[in-house]
Order: sequence, then C-alpha cells, then structure tokens
Amino acid sequence: MKAPLTGVRLVVAAVLALTQAGCGTRGPSAGAGQGDDTIKASDINLQPRDKVKEGGTLRWGINEFPTQWNRNHIDGNLAVAAVVSNALLPSAFTSDGNARLSVNRDYVLEARITDRSPHQVVTYTLNPKARWSDGKPITWADYRAQWEVMRGADPAFRIVSATGYQDIAKVERGAGEHEVVVTFTRPFGDWQALFGPLLPASVNENAEAFNSSWVNAIPLTAGPFKVGALDQTAKTVTLVRDPAWWGDRAKLDRIVYRAAEQDSLTGMFGNGELDVADIGPSAPDYARARSATGAQVRLAAGPDFRHFTLNGSSEKLRDVRVRQAIQLGVDRMSIARSDLQGLDWPATPLGNHFFMPTQEGYRDNAGSFGAYDPERAKRLLDEAGWKLDGTVRKKAGDPLDLRFVVPAGSQLSKSEGELAQSMLAKIGVKLTIQAVPGDDFFTKYVIPGDFDIAPFAYIGTPFPVSSSYGAYVNSPDGKTWNANLGRSGSDDIDAALDRAVAALDPARARAAVNAADRLIWAQANVLPLYQRPQVVAVKDTLANVGARGFHDLRYQDIGFTR
Repeated sequence: MKAPLTGVRLVVAAVLALTQAGCGTRGPSAGAGQGDDTIKASDINLQPRDKVKEGGTLRWGINEFPTQWNRNHIDGNLAVAAVVSNALLPSAFTSDGNARLSVNRDYVLEARITDRSPHQVVTYTLNPKARWSDGKPITWADYRAQWEVMRGADPAFRIVSATGYQDIAKVERGAGEHEVVVTFTRPFGDWQALFGPLLPASVNENAEAFNSSWVNAIPLTAGPFKVGALDQTAKTVTLVRDPAWWGDRAKLDRIVYRAAEQDSLTGMFGNGELDVADIGPSAPDYARARSATGAQVRLAAGPDFRHFTLNGSSEKLRDVRVRQAIQLGVDRMSIARSDLQGLDWPATPLGNHFFMPTQEGYRDNAGSFGAYDPERAKRLLDEAGWKLDGTVRKKAGDPLDLRFVVPAGSQLSKSEGELAQSMLAKIGVKLTIQAVPGDDFFTKYVIPGDFDIAPFAYIGTPFPVSSSYGAYVNSPDGKTWNANLGRSGSDDIDAALDRAVAALDPARARAAVNAADRLIWAQANVLPLYQRPQVVAVKDTLANVGARGFHDLRYQDIGFTR
C-alpha cells in the first residue's frame, strides 16, 4: 500500500512528495541504480495526440476509496486521491520526467519572481479562459482564499501542511482579476510548489466547508474531466469528458476508477476487468500481469520510497532509545531483497529521507542508525529500562508488545510484518501484526496515530524540501502533528528544515536538507527501506499513462492508440 501525497508535502500512498527544481535536484535518469537502460525515469508510452483514438472508457484500478477529497485536508492527503483529482483540479505548474517544471498554461500564462528585495514577490498571470464547473472564473480571489486557510493561522481548519503558505505576507489582486501578486515575509525556494492543487474559494470559506464539504463529494472541478458519479457502495468514481473545458479536448469519453484491495487488482487486470493498475513492487503480481493477454508492465524509477513509520506518540515508543533500537533491530537489506526479488530492481537500502539516489543532493546519511545492529539495539533497550524476561522484554511488568498495522489484502505489507516480527523477536520485542480494512488504514489508524509501526510508501514530487517538510516538522503543542505521521520531532530538525526551505541557492538548500536528514535518522521517526519502483500494469494499446516517475500526466491526452 502507498501513502499520502502532499503538494507541498509528502503524499501517502504513500502526502509524501520528493524532488525539486528549486533546490537543484533532478529526476531519475536511464540506468538509474543498475547501469541498465531498462530502468527509466518514466514509462508511459508517450504519444502525440494525433496517435490517440477519440473516445473510449478507461477502467483504472485503485487500492482504496477515499472519503475526504479535499487534498489540502490532512485526511485527503492520499496518492490515490490525487490519481483521481489531478484530472479535475488546477495546478500552476507541471513536471516532466526529469522533474523540470513549466507553467501549466491551461491555468497560468506566466508565473515568475518579480522582486527579490526587500521581499520575494511572485506574480501569476492567470488564463482568463479558466473556470470552475459552476461557471465562475478562476481568479486571484481563489489564490488568496487558499493562502488564508493553508497558512495555518486557524487550527479549526485541518490542513495537511502550512509549509510555504506560512511564509507569505499577503496575496493581492494585481492589474486585474486574473493577476495574482504574492509577497513573502522571507525567501521560499519552493514557491512553485504552492497552489497545486488549487481549490475554489468556497472550500475555504469556513472550517465546516473545508473539513466537511468534500467528504464523499467533489462539488466543483476545473479540468478536462468532471465527475459523472461517485458510488460509495460500488467503490467507483466515474469521470466524464467536460464539454466546458477550454483546453485540448479529452481523448477519452470517461474514466472509471474502481477501488479494491491491493492484492485483488492484479487478478482483476488479468481477468480483463481493468485497463490500468498500479500493482506495486510484488514479484508474483509482476509476473502475473506480464503474462496477461494484451498486457504490458511499465516500470520506472519513482520518486517513492518504502518505509516503516514509528509512532513517537505511542506510549511504548515515546523514548527515542526504544525507537532507535527498533531501527537497529530491522535488517533493511533483507526486507528490500524480499520485497524486490523477481522485479529486476536493485535491493539497496535507502540512506536519505528526502533525496533518491538518482537525484543531485543525495547523501547516505543513515550512518550507525541505519545499520542492522541487534546487539546495540539490546543495549539501548536495557538503558531504557526494558529488561528481558523470558523471550519478551518488560518494564514495570508491562511487555514490550508493539502493533504492526497493515492494510488487509496487502501481501507485501504482511510479509514485511512477518520479517520484522522475526527480527525484533531476537532483541526481545514482540510484534503483533494487525490487519485493518484498506480504506481505513490511513484515515482511522495512521493519521490519527492508532498504531505503533506502519509500513507504507511516500510518493515524491519535484519538491523534496517543502513536500517533505511537514512529514518531519515538530508539533507546536505536542498534540497537533498534521502530516508528521511519525509524531516525533525536534527544534534542531525544524531549524535545519527552515534553512533549507528559505535557501534560494540550490547548494545551500541541499546542505541544509542533508543536515536535517542526519538528525531525522537519530530521531527514528521514519525508517527508509528502499527506493520503490513504480510498477504499473496497462493494456499495451494505452498511451500517455503508466509508471510516470516525476512526469505529470496530461489526462486529456490519455487514451488508446490508433
């Protein structure tokens, strides 16, 4: 299972996002990790529009059915929500396969820094043709309304992250309704990550609207598709071509998203029930999908990484020494080999929470906290007062029994739990695997903090600093964690992250990010396992969709080849 997405935040699909032009990073290149040109930055069968047929229905498998569709809300920060709503909502910028950004001219004609002193000022010239599905134009007022909420001034709005927005002093009307002038209080290098997705001002009118009006509903859109039906019983979302769309006409008549447990998607694809499904890094599913009639499996070096999140607010994991011991007691190489066997993908443990090995800026900062060292783990547990009593450690008579929460139907997560169970038993830690409904995994367990350890993946964006900031920033009050699902942090981590976010010089930004990363390894918040390949099964006649890496999909160009 994957975790959330995060525009200026990591996404869970895994709210969290990962590479950035503003910090000089680059996307994966051919041969990444293996020196083999079969590993691509993106693999979507990129085709010009004149090679794509008009019409047709695309059946797209997804591994959960979101309840909250407001992606700026903490519960809506899911990769699967983005897979659907990216066809429906505005974003100021779009990324190619190498994480190079360009203005998305369907919505914005120009966006640039127009002043640097005494303050950074960014001016957006909006496309005057752009409209919401209720007929209202998209104007500077929508940008201002989003900033007012996302800057985090009012805790009643359950935002996913204030990163970047909290650095804005004001958002003003420019020369007209279609010019937006954004003035920052301090430099923000990832300014291009803001306002994507943009939601209509009505969502941000009050906390009730923000928190509830997009629950089980997508009331307004502004894309090549609009919502035809949202069926909670059948767990399907049907998008239809929007005739009011001002850009290139969508090739497909409709897209039908169908939610099922992760392990069911490959079977549904093989049976001809689906045209596209992200099957994840599962060797058996990879082999099954490749053997399906008229099928192709598209594989690319994603900006995603698989990890274990350790809940620092859990009673038994509050002590950093216990979390460090868990890290040291997990053999990351063994888990990577198990997960990736049969995928023709390198089983190399990841040494960074922000950068992929294929990005400029990557440093292996794991050090001693990324090593498999059960003897040191035992010593740390002893120091923390957890003494071995038989096969399980106890403290004041309470056993060190941790819950490893996994989404039901994900064999990969279950296998990881079984491996970790065996490893941690060697240091006197009992691990109990708890399977929960896939649709509830994030919203009812991971996000509220009802777990001890949870496995999932963070999904990357072209903004490794700002997109990941919320995943590691400390709580202001010890209770409010937003996108920090590990629920632990420190002032030192925050200071390093703040330096990185404010740096307009790429080299300085990368140095600050790596300083923060070294501190996060010691904090034992998220334990990176490996860079996750994107493995997507598709019908071989499908164009402009698949394993996208950093490549933003143009939903209006997706379709079947002629």
